[in-house]
Amino acid sequence: MTGARNAGVAQVAHKTWRTLEPLHGMIYFVPEAAEEYAALGVHGRDGYFASRAAPMGAVQADVVIATFFNFNPELIDHAIPGTWSIVSPDDLLAARLRAVDRSLLRILGPQVLASPEMARAAELARRAAEVASGSVEGRPLCAGHAQLPWPTDPHLALWHAQSILREFRGDGHIALLLTNGLSGIDALVTHAGQGEIDGELLRSTRGWTAEQWTQAMESLRSRGWLADAGSPSLSPWGAEQRMAIEDATDVLASAPYAALGEEACAELRALARPWSRAAVGELRMDRA
Repeated sequence: MTGARNAGVAQVAHKTWRTLEPLHGMIYFVPEAAEEYAALGVHGRDGYFASRAAPMGAVQADVVIATFFNFNPELIDHAIPGTWSIVSPDDLLAARLRAVDRSLLRILGPQVLASPEMARAAELARRAAEVASGSVEGRPLCAGHAQLPWPTDPHLALWHAQSILREFRGDGHIALLLTNGLSGIDALVTHAGQGEIDGELLRSTRGWTAEQWTQAMESLRSRGWLADAGSPSLSPWGAEQRMAIEDATDVLASAPYAALGEEACAELRALARPWSRAAVGELRMDRA
């Protein structure tokens, strides 16, 4: 019974995170973010690395390499610590929150942002996020976000809550990848091997060269993860191992959602689903 109950809670955690994730993830793609960072003198990918790392303070590049995990360190070395000589972490965080405000206003409209539904969603998400904030051991990115002040406006509080929950989940996922002997680039290759996202997109956006990608595939094939070295297609054993990592990630991420309760999680998903769909649709148009 315990195993079935844990699986049920983990499934709720996965569904709730998946439904709300676009409301957080949009900040990495919307034009408002690039505009706000550029106004401070931070351009290109540097804005992504510095803004996401900023909750941890003016950390060195190795800290960002460790916590972000699957990016080519050369990309991070370009951004960190040089950005801190241009702008403080606090000013960059303020710019990021302005970008969130502007982009959600554009995507959802003022009536949605001021609605009782938004206030209720923010309340529910904050309850879950506060549970995550009380269990940050081994979760450095979550800990950084958890110590930031809560925004007053409900739509910003909802975004902040999802940021905490997202990093809570991500920190646990990295621990599991390491436990299973996967490096950052190994994680990307095996993720591509699941067939849900294009490997070339993962490789290019994380800054790895084609040669590095090929070397990682050869290494993974020799360790039994891939069916052959010519593509990221997982072997039967590799597919089983990768699915086990995903399932364990849901279990490690489940405590905040278990505390919120299945009924409240369902309510949160129902409230946020149309907003997340709007965010996804907007991002597709922006990137077309």
